Amino acid sequence: MIDRRLLTNIDWMLIGFVVAISLLGIMNIYSATTPYKIVGAPYYLKQFYWLLFGMLVVVVACSVDYHILQDFSYWLYGFLIVLLVAVLVVGRRSMGATRWLSLGFFTIQPSELMKIVIVATFAKYFTGVQTVDGLSIREALFPLGILAVPAVLIMKQPDLGTAVLVILIALSMAIYVGLKWSTVATFAVVTIPAAWLGWSKVLRPYQKNRILDFINPERSRLGSGYHIIQSKIAVGSGGVFGKGFLKGTQSQLRFLPEQHTDFAFSVFAEEWGFIGCLVLIILYLTLVLWGLNIARRCNDRFGSLLAVGVTAMLFWHTVINMGMVIGLFPVVGVPLPFFSYGGTSMITSMVGIGILHNISMRRFMF
Repeated sequence: MIDRRLLTNIDWMLIGFVVAISLLGIMNIYSATTPYKIVGAPYYLKQFYWLLFGMLVVVVACSVDYHILQDFSYWLYGFLIVLLVAVLVVGRRSMGATRWLSLGFFTIQPSELMKIVIVATFAKYFTGVQTVDGLSIREALFPLGILAVPAVLIMKQPDLGTAVLVILIALSMAIYVGLKWSTVATFAVVTIPAAWLGWSKVLRPYQKNRILDFINPERSRLGSGYHIIQSKIAVGSGGVFGKGFLKGTQSQLRFLPEQHTDFAFSVFAEEWGFIGCLVLIILYLTLVLWGLNIARRCNDRFGSLLAVGVTAMLFWHTVINMGMVIGLFPVVGVPLPFFSYGGTSMITSMVGIGILHNISMRRFMF
């Protein structure tokens, strides 16, 4: 049962930003999938259903005190580690990757859930750590170990994009808590051999190609570099005001791959141009700033850390996806929150919004 006092503290601004971005995304998915021959419900309609279900998830997330995550975060972390191991052993393989686990009547992607659980786990740990001038190397070793296990398991699937996101989310929370300069310098030095080891022993050939294509897309115009070349053409051809709704040639003639998922922003940029992209970026920026404002206003350390972690998740998703489609980052298959087509991405993002809303609503009750 939801406490009636909470109903007077509904964060309409937070909900408004999410709904506005989601509706723009549904409109964009409609345009991106118009050239497709679809059997069954169209993608934009499915996305609308996922939005409605996501709003229900927000309501459920708000009905339970978020402090319950503080009590069960380590248990959830351990449970998801077991699921990530199970994925590698008995997971469902699709398009060269093993990321899904069948649980009878439905399948789940544990790596997506780990984004939320790593936030709760780090928030619980950092709540009990009091530092004056930042985390020392010794104090940072335990959270580093917590992070390394799921990151390695996710990379083994392989899912480099999600692994990078989990690392960036955790790193953002550590920076918020504070790091000593000696700690920063030590990890910077360690990163060099770790990057070499990852390149030579961990990354698959197609992942290496994506990084090389990021450096020089022209090396394989019709191969692994095709995605980013077509995406940059779509974004650049939009100009200032865009070509107009349903008038983007790259999407309507299907030159642009994955145009309703990973490269949905490219479709939007071609049709609505710089002005449309600026409006969308402002919406995301305002959403991130609002999340940080919720963290600032929170009355307890755990809730503040939780809000920072969720906001970092949304921020890095947005930055990596937009940077990816314009050639600033390698192509890693990261969707744009609330905008790209996909039920898993929508629900994960909505769980995060539910947590943020929960923290915002309960700030007057503690």
